[in-house]
Amino acid sequence: MAEPEEEVEMESDAGGPIPFQLQLDKPLPFQIRIAEWNPEKDLLAMVTEDSKVVLHRFNWQRLWMITPGKCITSLCWRPDGKVIALGLEDGSIVLHDVENGKLLRSIKSHSVAVICLNWEEDKHIIKGEIDNAFVYEDRTSRFFPPGPKVPRMPGLAAGDAGFMDDHEDTFHELSTSPSQRFNMLSSGDKDGCIYFSIFGIFPIGKINIHQLSIRSPFLDKITTYQLLNASIHKLALSKDLSQLVVLSFGELIEDLDGPKGNSVKKDAGHADLQKSPFKRDSSVGFHCLLLNTSIFLDRKNELHQVAQQASSIEDLVEVVCASLSVMSKQWSEAMHSFHEKFDSLSSLIVHHGLDSNPQDEFLSILFGARTSPPLHQFLVNSLGEAGLKRVSKAVHNAGKELHSVVHEHLQPAVEIMGFRIAELRGLSRWRARYRVIGLDEKLMDSAIEKVGMLHVQLERLLRILAIVLYQFQNFFSWVMRSIKTLMSEPIDQIHPVNSELVVTFLKFLLNHDPVGELLDANKTITVDANTMEQLEELIAFGGYSNTNFLERTLSNEFNQLNQCLKETFLLQFTTISQKIHCEDLMPLYEFRYSPDFSSSDAPTSIFYYKGESDAASEFQTNSDSLVDYVCFKVPEKSLGLRNCIGIVRGFTKRETPAEALLLCIPHAYHCIDLSFYKENQIVLLLNEATSTSEGTTRSVMMMVQVNDRCFLPLSRGIPSNLWALQILKPSSLHLEDGKVRHIPDPLTSPLAVSASRGLACVFSSRRHAMVYILDEDEDEASDID
Repeated sequence: MAEPEEEVEMESDAGGPIPFQLQLDKPLPFQIRIAEWNPEKDLLAMVTEDSKVVLHRFNWQRLWMITPGKCITSLCWRPDGKVIALGLEDGSIVLHDVENGKLLRSIKSHSVAVICLNWEEDKHIIKGEIDNAFVYEDRTSRFFPPGPKVPRMPGLAAGDAGFMDDHEDTFHELSTSPSQRFNMLSSGDKDGCIYFSIFGIFPIGKINIHQLSIRSPFLDKITTYQLLNASIHKLALSKDLSQLVVLSFGELIEDLDGPKGNSVKKDAGHADLQKSPFKRDSSVGFHCLLLNTSIFLDRKNELHQVAQQASSIEDLVEVVCASLSVMSKQWSEAMHSFHEKFDSLSSLIVHHGLDSNPQDEFLSILFGARTSPPLHQFLVNSLGEAGLKRVSKAVHNAGKELHSVVHEHLQPAVEIMGFRIAELRGLSRWRARYRVIGLDEKLMDSAIEKVGMLHVQLERLLRILAIVLYQFQNFFSWVMRSIKTLMSEPIDQIHPVNSELVVTFLKFLLNHDPVGELLDANKTITVDANTMEQLEELIAFGGYSNTNFLERTLSNEFNQLNQCLKETFLLQFTTISQKIHCEDLMPLYEFRYSPDFSSSDAPTSIFYYKGESDAASEFQTNSDSLVDYVCFKVPEKSLGLRNCIGIVRGFTKRETPAEALLLCIPHAYHCIDLSFYKENQIVLLLNEATSTSEGTTRSVMMMVQVNDRCFLPLSRGIPSNLWALQILKPSSLHLEDGKVRHIPDPLTSPLAVSASRGLACVFSSRRHAMVYILDEDEDEASDID
């Protein structure tokens, strides 16, 4: 039956324009696994078999190629098209700049492979909202210059501070600028966990679909169910961020912890639990879930403000952490150079059999005593003028680097962080608006105090560093004078020396490093009783509640602040997560034989179209005027059907029944991939099931109008069957039912379709990429070579 249909179609092509204009046909050096068009630009991102990411323009000019080093399992674009998100096999999500492919951020939310990503921007604009007084304005730029960048470890070149290029963009400038709309990145993994991140960088919620209590009129019994052993296949947020549609593979069973399940547990022991009728009658299949995420819509202004501040604070935390790391490394290397030279004096003293130590030897020459043989050998031979100059330069450069990092990175970061934490503290006092999203006033008060203590510790470091550097300089000048005196050289060019400071250095700094201690997170500072008593007297005049911070190092103080911030934001994360719940579930089809949950076996697509009777006004664009469509290929031997595509619409509309349609693909073809397109159209990739008489397999790209097909309602109020789609009779789909482009080579997934740009890219088995303009037809009646 398929051959006559094909001949008719080919004859119609020969007599007129061929559907879809072929823009280009380019060979590829690799097979493509994932491909997505940029929503705002004519750019196509592709992931190769060996997990390289390649970005091409519409004319196939390559912009860049990157290799994350790990297997890429998913990809999506930020709605403005400026950032691309990659989901990795190890559970990480990495964000890259579209301009140059630069890594912007790496986030480790999941513990297993990230199967799907969806990045949606808030487009819910209510009339009058633009003039609403409750519109967030970030005031930080009024009082502070742009935030500092993260310092890098010094390079190999002499004097190279190793800081980031001043012209490099920081991530918060791309993601949290004042003009940036509120947006949400949703990610799902193969273990059934879904994470939500504001701006793609600030985690705000998590849900595990295994732990959901599910009640749905589509199920056989009015009871509670659970979805076990489930993996996320695809997800999509509504345009107003209030609902999330999730497609998932899993095992649906009655919840034994529910009201009816408890009686089963009482009657059956633990050993017989697996034999319960509920477990035995459980069904493994493909399900469509509806999660209520209305908290993102109802509290978007509050969440926008908190995320704007919190994400910037987290960026500043990275700056502080990197600054402390750079400073610690620089200073420890300088101290290593110092001790590497001066510790050799101890060995020389032992070698000469003297009962002495380096401090006594230096003090003896300071007070005019005769220079001992080991000290003379050390100063003249082991150390010498050249060695002393190298050590002096190392300490001097380290001190200079520390000052540079503090003034250019660390101090500005702490100051801006304090201001932003104070802003959040002010918001937390508006309990009616911010307590409901988990912003806690007590935790913010604690954070304010700890960032103040960090300021004190920073000033403490600068004071001690200045004292230590001056004492080192005085000590090195004295040692140089001693060397020249022993070698009978003039000492007129050497700076005058303070003998008292030399004694202080030998007593307190030769074997003690106060700067290194302040940068060490594992140290505890010893404070004398007199100092502690004096400071405690000042508490009576106000300020901090105790003096324990004196015993903490700068790194310890920062770690306490960082831990306090994590607790603060974790409370928000937990509060929001608890307000996300399952609103409905529709079983789509059942697996009757050990299913393979690989994405290639279940092509799916989710899209939102405007309702036919709902016209969005000039000031209103919300999900009420949009109808959700879910399209999926039904696997062979499921539902007793073969070669079928299911389409469900209106699942999220609780006030009206959902509708469904089953399309039977022509028997001569099988579906490779599918995707929704604009104006209620769906694009299908179909390969011939068998090769032709010439031994080749051909394919077609087909566009079908779906809104003019006969959808049947799926009743919510009268559950009649666990798998509601079984009541539908499939209608046959013929090639003449839509626009068809014949392609001589077999096609492979993925199908990349851009509704905003009117483009489609398909890939053939001979490693060719073909880009079509879907809204234009070719005038020449010729097939593709």
